[in-house]
Amino acid sequence: MAEWLGIGLQNRAQQFDSAWYLTRKRLCHPAQPLSLSCAGAPPGFGISDFIANFAETKGVSAYPLYSMLHRFEIIPQCRRRHIVAALMIFILCLTANATDRHESTDTVHHLDDVVVTASRKPMATVQTLAGRELQALSSTSVADALKYFAGVQIKDYGGLGGLKTINVRSLGAQHVGVYIDGIRLTNAQNGTVDLGKYSLSTLESVDLYNANKLDRCQSPSEYASGATVYLRTRKPQNDSLSVLAGIASFHTYQGRVNAQFSRRGWRGFIDGEYVNSRGDYPFRYVSEWEDTVSKRRNSDIEYLRVEGALFRGGFSSHVYCYISERGCPGGIVRRLSDKYINVGREWDKDVFAQASYDRDFGTKHRLRVNAKYAHEYLRYKTDYPENQNTARVDNHYYQNDAYLSAAYAWTPAPWISLNAGYDARMSWLDADLKRFSPVRRFDTKAVIAAQFSYGGARLAASALYQHYKDHTRIHAGAADPLNKVTPAVSLAYDFRDFTFRLWYKNIFRVPTLNDLYYTQAGNRNLKPEFTRQWNLGVEYRLASGSLWLASAQADAYINRVDDRIVCLPLRGTYTWTMLNYGKTYCRGLNATASCRYMPGDWNFSLLMSLTWQKDLNRTDPSNEDSYNKPICYSPTLSYGITAVAAWKNYSLTVSDLHVSERIWSYADPRDVLKPYNNIDVRLSGTYRAFTATLDINDLFDVRYEHVPRYPMPGRNFKFTLAYNL
Repeated sequence: MAEWLGIGLQNRAQQFDSAWYLTRKRLCHPAQPLSLSCAGAPPGFGISDFIANFAETKGVSAYPLYSMLHRFEIIPQCRRRHIVAALMIFILCLTANATDRHESTDTVHHLDDVVVTASRKPMATVQTLAGRELQALSSTSVADALKYFAGVQIKDYGGLGGLKTINVRSLGAQHVGVYIDGIRLTNAQNGTVDLGKYSLSTLESVDLYNANKLDRCQSPSEYASGATVYLRTRKPQNDSLSVLAGIASFHTYQGRVNAQFSRRGWRGFIDGEYVNSRGDYPFRYVSEWEDTVSKRRNSDIEYLRVEGALFRGGFSSHVYCYISERGCPGGIVRRLSDKYINVGREWDKDVFAQASYDRDFGTKHRLRVNAKYAHEYLRYKTDYPENQNTARVDNHYYQNDAYLSAAYAWTPAPWISLNAGYDARMSWLDADLKRFSPVRRFDTKAVIAAQFSYGGARLAASALYQHYKDHTRIHAGAADPLNKVTPAVSLAYDFRDFTFRLWYKNIFRVPTLNDLYYTQAGNRNLKPEFTRQWNLGVEYRLASGSLWLASAQADAYINRVDDRIVCLPLRGTYTWTMLNYGKTYCRGLNATASCRYMPGDWNFSLLMSLTWQKDLNRTDPSNEDSYNKPICYSPTLSYGITAVAAWKNYSLTVSDLHVSERIWSYADPRDVLKPYNNIDVRLSGTYRAFTATLDINDLFDVRYEHVPRYPMPGRNFKFTLAYNL
């Protein structure tokens, strides 16, 4: 620590003026984070730590500087950044004087880079899990972490291998974009992302935005979703090797190896994981007509995940491979005999490679370029002698996706920032289905966006243009090309520690290739599914030195969805097709609060989220059975509470998730999924090079379902032991 505090300045007056000039330029930047970074400084190193280490190193009292810092807390927010910069440069100059008195005149010490930039609170509604809180959760996949966010519903088909999708504020899974390091995960075939395939082990943070993220330089695709999930990969800080072995309930075994390096400006990692599970968890299903006790069958999964990343300066890249075989157990249905079981099997192979380059040209210009290629293979087979009920099929699906994007940002003045971008994507889908013809989709997006700031007021506006054109050889021809322009506007005002925000967003989701061209069910005349969102919110943040931090936010919102794309029976009950049918109106309230208290070697965290919403069907006023009734699977109330207590290298995490009752069918008022409380516990400790973790999920063995007749596992355990070099 003392090494990088010892700084010499030969021409102090000149360098002070230069540093202050550069600092003022940085402080005036409307879209830069306020932080202090210095080569060799530890992560999270703040101004209080800087003062303490400066005083300790030089043998002087830190009281006068702490007094200045205390008075700084009552200074208006608009002036604090200038005072921070002046204080930091003042300390650097004092350090230089002390160093010169003890060093010979022929010794020169080089000043490490000190970056002081200005931070604006986000204009969008954002929720974040990062660092200690993210790793402390009793979860393994991204889906497990997202369920603690306000306004989120996770649809989980049960077990380790069950499909897991996200729905935000009842918009639907296809309206949620998922991004890894700023590049979207795509599936043109069905428009959804299985979040169970992505591990938390390589992630630094998980963010959920309900409006545009509004970075200084952003690709058009990031404006094209009703809600966005950002997964940020962890950048290694040193060389390390970690080997992990785990065992869990239901004959589950896990092995993982992680190697990372940081040398000569390059940083990267390789992470590999293998999991094998029978998934034969016991269940009890009770209804008015039955009481069934059994074990889940054909719920096994075996997968191998390998991914790697490489970083240097503004360059980042990511390679991902996921190979799996799993059973498709189906719903729990009472049988008159034991001859029939669900025997469907699924094989997956997902591969993608992406790269991004981000560079500033001076202080006014910034360029970002993204590129990605993805390949997905899916095989679904039910052609087995045991299958006595469903159709016997053995289908293969192939999907390829190529993507290229460029975005440019210009900041002509401190109070304005302009952004323009262009995306191009080509998707190919092929399958060996009967009467299926390969489909190619070419879509382009262009965006123009601007951000303005004046005092505590900020304004952001954008216009997004989207073009879609499909090519296929089927007799009916391809769907008509689609061209649409959609706007978004955000307003925010900062007053002391408060931020007030108001935003509106109009966006749509294009019909997927399955919606348009799937054999028998596809309908090439579908229209886009439009959403309109209004949001009014307030956020409060408070920090008291380095002891504790607290924040809270609340947002009231209204969503309208028109021309919902649904699958309905067209000719009898055996022929279904995709149709635009349905309008929904949703109003709700999201609230989150967090607090961290850090006395000495202890670290206490409390995270809370609350969602209240009424999601109503406004499709057909003449239909009394469904009009103005809640949308299926949409709970009225849900909340999550996570408490973390850590001492040195040991931690205890307790999480409680509550979801109220949800209807799943309009046919019978009794078709209701019961409310539930799910409590998870995690114990973790590190001794020397070993880290042991014990997870107890569903502590009180509560039986519940996200989807009817797909029971979730009850109480289950997982133990892992890692060796770190």
